[in-house]
Amino acid sequence: MTLQSSHTPPRFAASRRALLAAGAAAATMPALGQFRVEVSGVGLTQLPIAVAPFRGEAQAPQKAAAIVQADLERSGQFRAVDASGAQLDETTRPDVALWRQKAADSLVSGSMTRLADGRYDIRFRLWDVVRGQDLGGQSYIVVQADLRLVAHRIADFVYEKLTGEKGIFSTRLAYVTKAGARYTLWVADADGENAQAALASPEPIISPAWSPGGGQIAYVSFESRKPVVYVHEVASGRRRLIANFRGSNSAPAWAPDGRSLAVTLSRDGNSQLYTIDANGGEPRRLMQSAGIDTEPVYSADGRSIYFVSDRGGAPQIYRVPAAGGGAERVTFTGSYNISPALSPDGSAMAYVSRVNGAFKLHVMELASGTVRAITDTSADENPSFAPNSRLIVYATQQQGRESLMTTTLDGRIKARLAGQGGDIREPDWGPFQKP
Repeated sequence: MTLQSSHTPPRFAASRRALLAAGAAAATMPALGQFRVEVSGVGLTQLPIAVAPFRGEAQAPQKAAAIVQADLERSGQFRAVDASGAQLDETTRPDVALWRQKAADSLVSGSMTRLADGRYDIRFRLWDVVRGQDLGGQSYIVVQADLRLVAHRIADFVYEKLTGEKGIFSTRLAYVTKAGARYTLWVADADGENAQAALASPEPIISPAWSPGGGQIAYVSFESRKPVVYVHEVASGRRRLIANFRGSNSAPAWAPDGRSLAVTLSRDGNSQLYTIDANGGEPRRLMQSAGIDTEPVYSADGRSIYFVSDRGGAPQIYRVPAAGGGAERVTFTGSYNISPALSPDGSAMAYVSRVNGAFKLHVMELASGTVRAITDTSADENPSFAPNSRLIVYATQQQGRESLMTTTLDGRIKARLAGQGGDIREPDWGPFQKP
């Protein structure tokens, strides 16, 4: 295989610091918004895996084994077994008795070779240590810039072979940073690394939302001194205007078919929900409400739109048919619930609830209505599910610093994607990448 290289409403807010960042302290961002991953917590059933250093990776600019191991640990499904010092590659049949003694259930080994034209030949093999079975492997020839992508794809292969579910490590994140008076929309790997600037502006950029196909990002820009919705093509950098009506235009959310978006507009008074073609045009109002309706998000089957409304006096999450009609309330635990995000498999909803003045991430099992608080932080924002529904990325504050975190749905395994002093917010997890 060869690779080449919302506007926040006036009475409540999903991202409470997004509105023009008034009074925010200036922050500095490192070049390309680099992150480091810190994994914490212990899951109930984690698969012990050894990832041996790839032969030749010491001379390569990226260490494939370390990236693969970090990906697997961050998923919450795996526990790393020390493989430092092992002399293995994809052609070596491992001493399974030795790795059983180390309590490993599986082993990854491989090699990285720099070719004469500057590209790299990366090969690996996955072993079931318990049964002594070769579970297969792959090889890639890539340019240097794609070494991290290959490592993520290796982690995807391992994850799928050992869990039966698709891995999400080669997917992408979008997020926004503020550095001084400059706002930047970034597209990064799922571990936060390899960030590429998609857009920069002296005015706030908020509410990035990946299209279902992964080729476009809708977002809200304040560059015209009011919130306006654009769609950005990731590959070309081109963008198109979607909503610039009188008043506020905000909170874009893609329909699952990618042909339309739900948006929040105040063109007729209060912030209300509309749908609009993905190429722009005349919006269609979803329903009438005396309150503020905002933060729409489609269900995976496209039949429903979940949203936040203060129609009952305080913000709660409601659901309405995507074609319009009557809304029904979804959240009943807590007096202030915002920022709904739905899992792609349709089983869960993540949202932020204010508890004793603290904003905490919660997860609701939609079938039963069971709710669980899964964080101990107090300023959580903007949850977004991984495309396999197993992880959630969200923004939070820890020890006075803004950061992105990922968590398993039970809250047991968390990984901090921490910038070097940057003001990081508004994450959105992209869909599965096409091979």
